[in-house]
Amino acid sequence: MSDRFVVVPVESEGGGRGTVSQASPVDPEADDDQADDSVFEPQETEDGVVPILEYNREPNKYGDGVPKENSPFINNTDNNDKANSNSYDGTNMALFEEEMDSHPMVSSLLNKLANYTNLTQGAQEHEEADEDEGPKKKTVKSPQMGTFMGVYLPCLQNILGVILFLRLTWIVGTAGILESLAIVGLCCSCTMLTAISMSAIATNGVVPAGGSYYMISRSLGPEFGGAVGLCFYLGTTFAGSMYILGTIEILLTYIVPKAAIFIAERKEDEVDALLNNMRVYGTCCLALMAVVVFVGVKYVNKLALVFLACVILSILAIYAGVIKTIFEPPDFPMCMLGNRTLQNQNFDKCLKTEEIDNQTVTTQLWKLFCESSDLNATCNDYFSANNVTAVQGIPGLTSGVISENMWSAYAPLSAMVEDKKLSSVPTGESAKDIYMPYVVNDITTFFTLLVGIYFPSVTGIMAGSNRSGDLRDAQKSIPIGTILAIATTSFIYVTCVVLFGACIEGTLLRDKFGDSVKGNLVIGTLSWPSPWVIVIGSFFSCCGAGLQSLTGAPRLLQAIARDGIVPFLQVFGHGKANGEPTWALLLTAGICEIGILIASLDAVAPILSMFFLMCYLFVNLACAVQTLLRTPNWRPRFKYYHWTLSFLGMSLCLAIMFISSWYYAIVAMVIAGCIYKYIEYRGAEKEWGDGIRGLSLNAARYALIRLEDAPPHTKNWRPQLLVLLNLDSDQAVKHPRLLSLTTQLKAGKGLTIVANVLEGTYLTKDAESKKAEQNIKASMSAERTKGFCHVVVSSNLRDGVSHLIQSAGLGGMKHNTVLMAWPGNWKQNNDPRSSRNFIETIRETTSAHQALMVAKNVDSFPTNQDRLGEGTIDVWWVVHDGGMLMLLPFLLRQHKVWRKCKMRIFTVAQMDDNSIQMKKDLQMFLYHLRLDAEVEVVEMHDNDISAFTYEKTLVMEQRSQMLKQMQLSRTEREREIQSITDESRSSIRRKQSQPQPTGAAESSSLSRHSSTADDNQEDEAQLIHDRNTAASHGAVNDKADTSPERVHMTWTKDKLFTERRHRECNANVAVRDLFNMKPEWESLNQSNVRRMHTAVKLNEVVVNKSQGAHLVLLNMPGPPRTHGGDENYMEFLEVLLEGLNRVLLVRGGGREVITIYS
Repeated sequence: MSDRFVVVPVESEGGGRGTVSQASPVDPEADDDQADDSVFEPQETEDGVVPILEYNREPNKYGDGVPKENSPFINNTDNNDKANSNSYDGTNMALFEEEMDSHPMVSSLLNKLANYTNLTQGAQEHEEADEDEGPKKKTVKSPQMGTFMGVYLPCLQNILGVILFLRLTWIVGTAGILESLAIVGLCCSCTMLTAISMSAIATNGVVPAGGSYYMISRSLGPEFGGAVGLCFYLGTTFAGSMYILGTIEILLTYIVPKAAIFIAERKEDEVDALLNNMRVYGTCCLALMAVVVFVGVKYVNKLALVFLACVILSILAIYAGVIKTIFEPPDFPMCMLGNRTLQNQNFDKCLKTEEIDNQTVTTQLWKLFCESSDLNATCNDYFSANNVTAVQGIPGLTSGVISENMWSAYAPLSAMVEDKKLSSVPTGESAKDIYMPYVVNDITTFFTLLVGIYFPSVTGIMAGSNRSGDLRDAQKSIPIGTILAIATTSFIYVTCVVLFGACIEGTLLRDKFGDSVKGNLVIGTLSWPSPWVIVIGSFFSCCGAGLQSLTGAPRLLQAIARDGIVPFLQVFGHGKANGEPTWALLLTAGICEIGILIASLDAVAPILSMFFLMCYLFVNLACAVQTLLRTPNWRPRFKYYHWTLSFLGMSLCLAIMFISSWYYAIVAMVIAGCIYKYIEYRGAEKEWGDGIRGLSLNAARYALIRLEDAPPHTKNWRPQLLVLLNLDSDQAVKHPRLLSLTTQLKAGKGLTIVANVLEGTYLTKDAESKKAEQNIKASMSAERTKGFCHVVVSSNLRDGVSHLIQSAGLGGMKHNTVLMAWPGNWKQNNDPRSSRNFIETIRETTSAHQALMVAKNVDSFPTNQDRLGEGTIDVWWVVHDGGMLMLLPFLLRQHKVWRKCKMRIFTVAQMDDNSIQMKKDLQMFLYHLRLDAEVEVVEMHDNDISAFTYEKTLVMEQRSQMLKQMQLSRTEREREIQSITDESRSSIRRKQSQPQPTGAAESSSLSRHSSTADDNQEDEAQLIHDRNTAASHGAVNDKADTSPERVHMTWTKDKLFTERRHRECNANVAVRDLFNMKPEWESLNQSNVRRMHTAVKLNEVVVNKSQGAHLVLLNMPGPPRTHGGDENYMEFLEVLLEGLNRVLLVRGGGREVITIYS
C-alpha cells in the first residue's frame, strides 16, 4: 500500500506564503484511477490556505473480500470517503488497518452505542408516520418516560379492573375472609415472584419493544418463545373479551336495565336471557371498539389517562365510603323471609301486609307468593310460616359483622342465599321455591373455582415491560415500577377483602348482582358520595381495558409473525402503509368474539387465567435456567433474585393452573405443546443465544463426561456410522442413496457423522468447504438423516480420510463403523489412486478395530419413500466377523422400506464338514439370538481350477503390468533426476576429499546436473513430497502388518488334521495342473490363481442362490498383507460381486456385536 504525504503551502501571519516542501511528486494530469492514490488538493478558506498533512489509503482494496456485517455495533461503510478515512485516520493504528472494516475502533463503537436507541414501532409512531407528509423525515424523539408514568401507572391500570368491581365482594362473601386472603395471597405471591424473575431478565441487557414475548423467546429459544408468545396473545385477546363482557354487564345490570333485548317472562329463564343480551351487546361493543382501534389508536392512548383516573377515583370512593360507615352507615336495607334473601326489585316495602286507613291490606310482596291479593288467598308454605325482616345491608365498620364473614359459605347451583343467624321455620321442600323471588346461586361455588375467577385481577404486570422502548432507563424503571405496582395492588386487594368483610352483611356479599338492594352494584353501595361513582368509574375502566387489549394483542401477534418463527402466521405481519396490524386486528376480533359468545364472565376468566399463568410460568423458568447455567452473558443489574424464587414462582403458576381448572390447564398445555412442536419442525431456524441451547450444551457435556471411553457392552452395541460421501465438481452429493441407506439402518438412533474430504489447503478451500457442508446438510435433510456433517480439507484425499477415521467424534461418542460407496470407476481411471485410497481405507479401519460396510451399486438402493414387497435379504456368512452380518438385516427390517422382506442366511460348507449338523447348529444359534431367518448350507467341493479362472487371472496380471508400465515412465524420469543429483553431490565430495586432474568430466557432470535440475525443479519437489507421503504410509502399514492379527478361533484335533489334509490336496492339485497349462499360464502367480478360483466359484454360488434378492450381505475379504497385490485385490472383489445388483460388503471390527444372553 503506497502512502503519500504532502505539505500544503501555508499562509504566514503576515499574509505571505512560505516555502512549499513536497515529499512526493504529484501529477496534476492524473486520471481518475490515479486520483484515488494521489494526495488531497489544498483547501482554501476565507482566511487563506489551511495547512494540512494528508494521508490517503484504500482499506477496501487490500481487504479479504468478506462482506461487512450490517449492525449498529460494527462500522458500516459510508459513501462519504472522508468520513471513512476519519474513522481511523493516522498511523497509530496502522497495525490493525486491514481489519478496520470488520473490527471497528473502540471509540467508533462507543460513539455508535451512545447514539443507539431502542424506540418501539408502536401505535404512536404509526400515527405520527401517518400524519407526516412529504419526503422530509420527522425527527424521532428519545424516550423520556420515567418509572412513575412509564411503568407504575400502566401496571396499576392493567392490574386493577373488572374483577375488583364486579366479583371481589362475591368472592369474599362466598369464600370468607380467611380463604379470600389465601386466594389473594396465593395469586399475588405468584405475580410478585414472576415480577422478580422478569426484572432480572429485563435488566440483563437492552429489552427492545416486545416485552414478555421478547424476553421469553430470547431466553428460552424460538420454540418456547413462539408457544408462550401465542399463549400470551390468546390470554390478552380473551382478556379483551372479559373486559367487554364486564362493560356490558355493568351497562345492562346497573345503568340501563331496560335496554335488554331479551326479557325473561319466568324466573328460570333469567340466566338465558342475560347471556343472550350479553352476546348481542358484546358483539356490537366489540365491533365498535375494533373500528376505533382501526381508525385511530392515538385516541385510545389519549384516553388512557382518563380511564386510569376513573380507576383511581373509584378506589378512593371505596375507602371514603368505608371511613364514612364508622360514623354514618348508608341505608341499604335487605328484605329477608325467614333466613332467605329476597330480590328487592318488584316491591317497595319489606312487609306482608300494612295498615292503610285502619284496614289491613296486602303488599306487592304478598302478590309474589300468593295466588291473589286477598288475605285468605292460598300462599306459599314457607311464606306463610316465616316472618319478613328488614336487615341493614351495610351495618358499618364497627358493627362486628367481620366475625360472621370470617368463614366460607360455598353452595351448589340454585341454592338460596341464606343468613344462618336468622330464625327460620322449615317446611316441606318444594321444587317451586327456586322460582320464587329469592336470591340464588347462579353457579356451583368452591375454592378452586374462585381462584380461577380471581386470578385475572392480578394480571397486567407485563404492562411496564411492554413499554420498554418508551422508557428513559428501562433497566431501572421496569423492576422498581412493576414491583411497586404489585405491592400497591396487593395492599389494595388485601385491605378490600378485610374491609368488605368488616362492613357488609354476608348475605349481601354473596348477592352477585345486587338483587337484594334493588339491583345496585354491591361495591357501589359502600362507596361515597354515591354508588354512581363506582358504576361510572368501573364502566369506563372496563371500556379502557378492552380497548387496550384490542390495541396490544394485534401488535403482539404482528411481532411474532415478523419474527418468522411460525410460517402460517406471516400474513399477519402485514398491515396498513403506516404499519398498523390490520390483519392481526381482524384475527384478534374473531378470537375475541369466541369469548363473547361464551357470554359468562365467570366462564371466560379461567380461560385467560390459563394462558397468563402459562406465560408467567415460562418467565420464571427462563430466569431459573439462566441462573443455574451461569451463562457468561447473564449479568442482570437487578440483584435481588435467586433461582429458588424463580422455581417457587414456576411451581405456584403450575399449581394455580391445576387448582383453578385442571381440564383448562391440560388444554392450554396441549395448545402450547402443539405450537412448540410445529415451530420445531416447520419454523425458521433462529439462533438467539437462548438458555435452552445452553442447557442442551451442559447436558451434552455432562453425558459425554460420564460416557465411558471403553467400548460399550455387546448388548448395547449398535453401528455408530461414519459415512464417507463423494462430491462432484459443483460440491453436490454424488450418491444420495447412501444417506437413504444410513437412515434406514439407523432409524434416528445412535451417532451418524457424514463426512467428506476436499483436496487442497483450508485457506484456499474455505468457501468450497462451507458450500460442501451446506449441500451435505441439505441432502441429509432431504433424506431425513439425523446426524452431524463434517467436511475436512487436506493436502491429499488419503490423509483426510485417515484423519476422519482417527479423530471423528468426541469423547465416548465416536464412530465404530465406516460406511462408504464402492469406487465404481476405478477401472476407467488410469490413475490407480482411487483403488489405492479405497484399499488403504480398508486397512485403516481394520487397524482402528472399526467395522466397514461398502455398498456396491448404491444408486440402485431403495429410497425412503419406496416400499419393497415380498422378497429376501440374503446373508452370506462365510467367516465369523463378530455377528455384524446377523445384526444388520435385523436393523434394516425395523424400517418400513425393508419391513416385508424375509431374512435368509447362507453358510459355506467344505468337503469334510457335516452340512446337516451345521444347519441344525445354525438354526439353534439363530433361535437363541431371537432372529427369524431361513438357513441354508451351501457345499463347495474342491474342483479343478478351470481354464476360465486362468484366463481371468492372466488378463488381471496383464492389466496390472500395463498400469505399472504407464507409471514407470514418470517414475524413471524422477529416479533419473534423483540419480543425477546424487551423482553430482558425490562427485563434489570426492573432489574435495581426493583432487583429480580430470576436470572436464567433472565440469560436464556439473553442467548436466544444473541444466537438468533447473528444468525439472517442480518435478523434483513433487517427487520428494510423494516419497515422504509414501514413506509415512508405508511405515504405518508395515507396523500394522508386523503386528499379529487378532483373530479368535477355536481348534479341535479333528479340525487340525482336516486342515492339514486340505492343504496337501491343494498342493497336489497345483502340481497336477502344471501339466495341463498353456505356455502363457506358466508365469502366473499361483496365489493369484487360487484367489481367483475362490472368487469365481463363490460368485457362481451366490449368483445362483441370491440373484433375485433385494439385498445381498457378504463377508468382505481382507486386502493383501503386502502392497504389491493391491490392483489384483480389486479384481478379485469385482469377480466376486459380478452379476449382483445390490450388495453390501461387511467387514467386522474385531469384536462381538451380538449375543445370545439377555
